[in-house]
Amino acid sequence: MARAAVSGGLKVRRGWRAARVVERRTETASASTLVLEVPEWPGHLAGQHVDVRLTAPDGYQAARSYSLAAPASGDRVEITVQRVADGEVSSYLADQARSGDSVEVRGPVGGWFVWKPEDNRLVLLVAGGSGVVPLMAMIRSRDGASHAPFRLIYSVRTPEDQIYDQELRRRAIRDGGLDVTVIYTRTAPEGEQRPVGRISADDLLSHGWPADVEPTCYVCGPTAFVEAVSDLLVALGHDPAKIKTERFGPSGP
Repeated sequence: MARAAVSGGLKVRRGWRAARVVERRTETASASTLVLEVPEWPGHLAGQHVDVRLTAPDGYQAARSYSLAAPASGDRVEITVQRVADGEVSSYLADQARSGDSVEVRGPVGGWFVWKPEDNRLVLLVAGGSGVVPLMAMIRSRDGASHAPFRLIYSVRTPEDQIYDQELRRRAIRDGGLDVTVIYTRTAPEGEQRPVGRISADDLLSHGWPADVEPTCYVCGPTAFVEAVSDLLVALGHDPAKIKTERFGPSGP
């Protein structure tokens, strides 16, 4: 079980901790998951993120924030990093980092965009591109710990861009409480009935929860995507107070 996310207080969470890469998994051509061992990790909640700092031999340092991809497992945490153009941290983590490499982490960070297993209310997850990462942490945290019905609508450019593709398929098949819909914006797999294109109100109506059942909505992805989806949800009658958002960078589906 994950330890309490507040353990040690703000001082502990704001300090940098030495971490070591213990596992690497390729997710797509541009994204990899890194399992980090962080001694005395204080625990975290699904939806939180960490800062990761790299230090070059000449002392130069660079840090970026990455969502946590899974519940804490003792002193081990997972992040999934997608390479971005000219990203000095993401390029190293996504392409070069190997078991035994050292980095520093700080966190966990964030308290608004979180989900707790004891919350059994309906949940709608809407992801754009690598915005699926913190939502996957929620799905994994739910496993065996909650009966909250989840619906995930995942927007990607092409089938090759789907992060966690096989795991999401397996979970949706075996778990009647998890429904997964993938929206393709540029290229769709053969046999896909929906025309390619950006997520629409019809997609949210067909595959999400209706507003009158008052689900908690989590929307994560590039800024333009998050703003567009949030506006659609409000227009469909969802309570703005129940729409939680997390956004990043300019690139995405």
